[in-house]
Amino acid sequence: MTINQNSHDIIVVGSGIAGLSAAVSAAERGCRVAVIERAEEGEHGGNTRYTEAYLRMKSVDDVADDFEEHFAENAGGYIDPAFLREAGRPYEEWSALMRTQSMLDPELIGTFAESAGPTLRWLEEVGIKFDFLPTAFITTTTTRLLPVGGGLAMVETLTEKAKALGVDFHFESTAQELETDVQGTVVGLFVRQGGVRKRFSAKAVILASGGFEGNAAMLAQYLGPRAINLRPVARGGYYNKGEGISMALKIGAAPNGDFGSYHAEPIDPRSDVAEPAVFTFPYGILVNKEGQRFTDEAPGTVDAVYESVTRRIYEQRDGIAYLILDAKIEDVPNWKKSLRTTQPAIRGRTLEELAKKIGVDADELQKTVDLYNDSCREGVFKPLELDGLATAGLVPRKSNWARPINVPDYRCYPIISANVFTFGGLKIDRNAQVLNSDGAPITGLYAAGETAGFYYRVYTGATSVLRGAVFGRRAAQHAAAL
Repeated sequence: MTINQNSHDIIVVGSGIAGLSAAVSAAERGCRVAVIERAEEGEHGGNTRYTEAYLRMKSVDDVADDFEEHFAENAGGYIDPAFLREAGRPYEEWSALMRTQSMLDPELIGTFAESAGPTLRWLEEVGIKFDFLPTAFITTTTTRLLPVGGGLAMVETLTEKAKALGVDFHFESTAQELETDVQGTVVGLFVRQGGVRKRFSAKAVILASGGFEGNAAMLAQYLGPRAINLRPVARGGYYNKGEGISMALKIGAAPNGDFGSYHAEPIDPRSDVAEPAVFTFPYGILVNKEGQRFTDEAPGTVDAVYESVTRRIYEQRDGIAYLILDAKIEDVPNWKKSLRTTQPAIRGRTLEELAKKIGVDADELQKTVDLYNDSCREGVFKPLELDGLATAGLVPRKSNWARPINVPDYRCYPIISANVFTFGGLKIDRNAQVLNSDGAPITGLYAAGETAGFYYRVYTGATSVLRGAVFGRRAAQHAAAL
């Protein structure tokens, strides 16, 4: 049995930064807005609730210098040059094939960069403050602005604002299916609420319900069997089960983003706090369960390389590696800020003792450390900048901060790859309208945040929260005018 609910102008699915930005923006324009949220109140907000919400900005008004360049360099796979040429023409002249290409097109990159500053100024008006606060990265290549109070402050401030504007929140409610009319226009949403199926009607639905990092079946389908070794980086990710993406694909939406990938972050699997990151690996060596090195631990500054290194960890047996350090880690100023785990290091007076504690063959670990130590060269160790202190004749090499591991006591942190969010989602235009497989907007349907596919191969760091705010707001602005 389906129960009819009162109609609304706009229904927003999800209450992270994308959903709340959409809800508040729509309500400011006089729309009657309903927010559908799977979590209970007080635990809502998705991934945004648990993140520090780094923003790739050099000021409140200006994106970082490498912002558009980084996105352009990671806009897809091996894109057909014909489409790249077509992308240089005005959007109105693009073919249907071009509009639905699985790539991050210049229209979206440009819109994102242009809208970032005005969106942050709008968030300031709502009551959110921004500052250049300390981060977990000891070495960096780009600038990062942060909201004071992190993502939690964004969720709480925007929720309070939405309620003051009359937004109707439905917590512990799961969006199940989009309703369309005979022309294919989205006219409502079916929702499971307290065991009852309810119908919400509206002139527009904005999908901001995250990716599918909380859905084991979708992870196995798109990322493969190794996905069993992944876990969401924070509790909010477990609520993201992919319904928003699935229900849109079911009515003919075009996919976008790298469905076989995700944003990877190195975390300590022993810790149960949100985002128990371990960004200390450039100062030691990483070994797998066989006790062998498998990657360059320090090819660049940690903020620029942590994702690629974490992906190599994910590829190892059981998706785990062990960071091996010695007492010289104390030479690195303020090194503990790169650790977000609540668990202490595993320690051993000898490598053999340490190997037994972590379940790695002691002889293999000793051999690996000896080979590494023999390859280390004399040079000046500069812990807070790329120092070029690299190994010689070792495969894989270590490009920076390569010093022998030879001073007890020895320390270890286990590391796995966290799934911060999945990359695959829906194709949208500059107004966050969801496009169908023929490149035309699906009337009445929008997507923002993780639900909209945006990233390929390498995550452009410190942009996901910003992306949610920008396109959530743009979706509401367009939908309010329907």
